[in-house]
Amino acid sequence: MSHVEGLPLTRGVPQRADTRLRIRRQGRWLLGLLVPAGAALAWELAVRAGLANGRLMPPPSVLGATLLDLAQGGDLALHIRATLARMAAGFALGVLAGTALGVLTGTFAGVRAALDPTLQALRAIPSIAWVPLFILWFGIFEASKIMLIAVGVAFPVYLGTLGAIRTVDRRIVEVGRSFRLGRLALARRILFPAVLPHYVVALRSGLGLGWMFVVAAEFMGASEGLGYLLVDGQQLGKPAQILAAILVFALLGKLTDTLLVAAAAPFLRWQDVAQDVVPGEPPRRREPC
Repeated sequence: MSHVEGLPLTRGVPQRADTRLRIRRQGRWLLGLLVPAGAALAWELAVRAGLANGRLMPPPSVLGATLLDLAQGGDLALHIRATLARMAAGFALGVLAGTALGVLTGTFAGVRAALDPTLQALRAIPSIAWVPLFILWFGIFEASKIMLIAVGVAFPVYLGTLGAIRTVDRRIVEVGRSFRLGRLALARRILFPAVLPHYVVALRSGLGLGWMFVVAAEFMGASEGLGYLLVDGQQLGKPAQILAAILVFALLGKLTDTLLVAAAAPFLRWQDVAQDVVPGEPPRRREPC
């Protein structure tokens, strides 16, 4: 037992709190699998017992066999690569455009007054409405698909970046100025940490919308991609192929979102949020950035 400023501190408390927090997080991860696994098992049993018709809604065993056939033939890997390549290019382009516009409109009132009304009006346009225009502008090949995905990603990133900059507490900026921080130091030590949590949420929103837009993009005459599998399954009457493609979309979307959160986590360690408090343990100290 050691003392700091007259208060007894147990050295093992932070380690125990970290362990309990890790166990809780792993438990939540397993709990998240309970609903889809339970629903899949229930549907499989219902079809096998003859209580439901599995023709239009195939059971998990049929979906697994379909995915295995696609994987063994090499088609699944081909379509996943094509979709991921389009998604990566569209997401990168959309993030760059959305971030740049968000920073400009959030920082300069004149730019915001000039651009924000137009951008908000464009944001309300349905994704399918852009399809014929982009085909005319960029053709039916990859450029039009990537641009459509970029449009879907750019607007939530723009809105999140603008909102994050506009909601920075004026008092913390004044504290930075009172310590005579220059513009670069103020941006790095005050503005960037204040904006980053909201910006990560904006990136996740843009990523989710990008996966929705990639389906519309691959409806535009694609011969490769998971969207093509959906169209092919609909035209040939293959519900198992349609559901298999939807399942792969869901898995890829969850995987990319998890990777994005993991990549952002080191930059957000300074946050002291209620979710990290373990009941029965004292709050842990956070190291400043």
